[in-house]
Amino acid sequence: MSSQFTQRFGYILKRAQHALRTRMDDELRAYELTAPQYAVLLTVDLEPGISNAALAKSAFITPQSMQGIIATLEKRELLERAPDPNHGRILMTHLTANGQETLSEANKAVMRVEKLMMGSVTKSDEKRVSKTLLTCIENLTLI
Repeated sequence: MSSQFTQRFGYILKRAQHALRTRMDDELRAYELTAPQYAVLLTVDLEPGISNAALAKSAFITPQSMQGIIATLEKRELLERAPDPNHGRILMTHLTANGQETLSEANKAVMRVEKLMMGSVTKSDEKRVSKTLLTCIENLTLI
C-alpha cells in the first residue's frame, strides 16, 4: 500500500476508530457487552425513555439491528421498555438497576481505554484534535 494512501486523513481516522473499537470490545467482553451494546446503555442512561429509532441513530446502526441489541439487553435484565403514555406504539427504554451497575463498571473500562489511547497526547493537542474532528463532522453533515 502506498504511503500516500496511508497518510490520508480519512484512512488514519478509520484506523484510529478501528483500534479504539477493537480495544473497547476487548475490555467490554468482561461485562459480556459489545461496543454497540455499551453505546445503547450509555445513551439510555443519558436519555431515559429514548425510542428505538433514536437509539439506532445514536449508535450508528439500523433500527432492525437495534431490535436485536435491545432484545439481548432486555433478556439480560439491563434494560426495560414500557409504552409511552402519549404514544401507545412507542416503547420507552430505561436502564434497570442491574443495567446501571453494569454501565458503571463498563464506563470504568472504557475510560481506561481512552486514557491509554490519549496517554502521550498533550491536553492542548487533545483539544485541537477534538475541535478539528467536530469541524469535520459539521462539514459532512451540512448537506
